[in-house]
Amino acid sequence: MEPHYHPVLVISLIAVVAPLIAELPFRFRVPGVVLEIVLGIVVGPQVLGLVRPEGIVTALGSIGLCFLFVLAGIELDFRRMRGRPAQLAVGGWVASLALGLGAAGLMSWSGLIGPPLLVAMALTTTAIGALLPILRDAGELTRRFGALTLAAGAMGEFGPLLLLSLVPLTAEKTFGGNALVLAGFVALAVAAAVVAMRVQPPRFLEMLRRHLHKTSQLPVRLAVLLTAALVVAAGELGLELLIGAFAAGMIVGVVTRGEEAEPFHHKLDGLGFGFLIPIFFVVTGVKFDLNALLESGEALVCVPLFLGLFLVVRGVPVLLYRREFGGRDRLALAFYSAAALPVVVAITEVGVETGQMRPGTAAALVGAGMISLLIFPQVAVALRAHAGSPPAPEAEPATRPPEAAHSTA
Repeated sequence: MEPHYHPVLVISLIAVVAPLIAELPFRFRVPGVVLEIVLGIVVGPQVLGLVRPEGIVTALGSIGLCFLFVLAGIELDFRRMRGRPAQLAVGGWVASLALGLGAAGLMSWSGLIGPPLLVAMALTTTAIGALLPILRDAGELTRRFGALTLAAGAMGEFGPLLLLSLVPLTAEKTFGGNALVLAGFVALAVAAAVVAMRVQPPRFLEMLRRHLHKTSQLPVRLAVLLTAALVVAAGELGLELLIGAFAAGMIVGVVTRGEEAEPFHHKLDGLGFGFLIPIFFVVTGVKFDLNALLESGEALVCVPLFLGLFLVVRGVPVLLYRREFGGRDRLALAFYSAAALPVVVAITEVGVETGQMRPGTAAALVGAGMISLLIFPQVAVALRAHAGSPPAPEAEPATRPPEAAHSTA
């Protein structure tokens, strides 16, 4: 085996070992995602040096991050989220942004961090893609609590990415130009969704049904093609690649609803959570700048500070949900919403590359995000175990024909 393939073997081993360790009967269960990140740090260049963030490792990690956003987009059921859930999600995120700007501004004024804008964006994020397996295993996705959590989490992923694409971080970009480009991409994504929903020849749908259970796996390939097309389009337009991945997931989700689409969704879950997404979390650990964190006293101080701010910035806006839930459920929603990492990683990478964020600040944010994924979802699950919610009302029947549930694009 050639040496540049050895890191793939190490990462694959971690992807298998992490969930096995997570199943050990410890009093405090560590999520597999956190173990993947920690083991990634251990095998990374600053500890054992078995894996370096370069070449195929970086490429697979980026693809895994994109697929995490694809699956998050697929889970969004706009029929259940429209109306009050969407209003609460948008209002809550705007409130989070105001809190984040205030907190980051104070930290910048005190000298703990540099420019505050990207830090403020990072504080408003939610790791809804990483939370999906937890919510699904807890049976929350079929409940009203799950619908509201998904809406809040989607806004916590999409909102910061939209803002990151709009704000000019380099001299050659302007807010107006960025807004025009973003509007063009949204128009492209909407056009793709309309075509996918309207153009569904019966013979083509029948062919997709047949190939779903053959070695060709044509529906899965179509979903991957759509993802690649929108990710490349976003990149060519100068937008965040994750916006393209999220849009692809939403389109696939819109045209593949209902029980008939479940086998197709299971196959995408297998591709994502069984292969690509664990690689992203391991690579996140490999790329983690441990030296930048340990060599800076300010960065070390910022880790617990950022952890607390994740909870405050994303948690305080749950007061908007006082008509929806009791106090324990609102607190659970606050902890779910405050779990952050994937978008934090994207924002910190952009910040370091553009000089808008110190490496130590970036490491502290990512470190706090890791801890939030370790602690906050577990607290939320414990809170929900003592406060149930009634199942969400049945969604309205889809207007498209049943066979459309097998179409992917």
